[in-house]
Amino acid sequence: MKTIATLVVALGLSFTISAQENEKQTLEDEAIDPRSLPEIVIKKAGDDFSVYLPEYESKDEKIRALQDAFIAYDLGKDYEGYESYLVTMKIEDGSLVATYNENGKLLRVVEKYDNVKLPMAVIYGVYKEFPGWKIVKDKYLYAQADGDVLKKEYNLKLEKNKETKRIVVNSKGKILKG
Repeated sequence: MKTIATLVVALGLSFTISAQENEKQTLEDEAIDPRSLPEIVIKKAGDDFSVYLPEYESKDEKIRALQDAFIAYDLGKDYEGYESYLVTMKIEDGSLVATYNENGKLLRVVEKYDNVKLPMAVIYGVYKEFPGWKIVKDKYLYAQADGDVLKKEYNLKLEKNKETKRIVVNSKGKILKG
């Protein structure tokens, strides 16, 4: 009887260990590339934390480059002695403006880009709602305050024959105005 009980316990342990090894191997095989994860940058500012939620739906290189430069920016002690501190970064077709408080906490970020690579959801939403129209100009606006996204929209200019139309679309392709 002891032999049977010992055999059952040994088999049970070997199955458990085997299952854990298989699960570990499966997790390693399905490893996620860290660059594909949404970014949240948290910087310590006195007793507060600064949170920046960059746009990660867009595949546009210029947006990503400017956001990466902002993430890497070190405020240092430049903010000391001021009630608020403004950081402005510009590229050819875009800008990023950030406001910090007297403790160096990020309060607000506003981004504006012209002629960006539109997400498929936006393109699909526009062409579904306005068949036959062509997107000729676009502006992307993004704003956040205290870690909350306030605005994330595309201002588009559409053209059909000689007629033009301006619309506003959210990042999911839903028409907000127009």
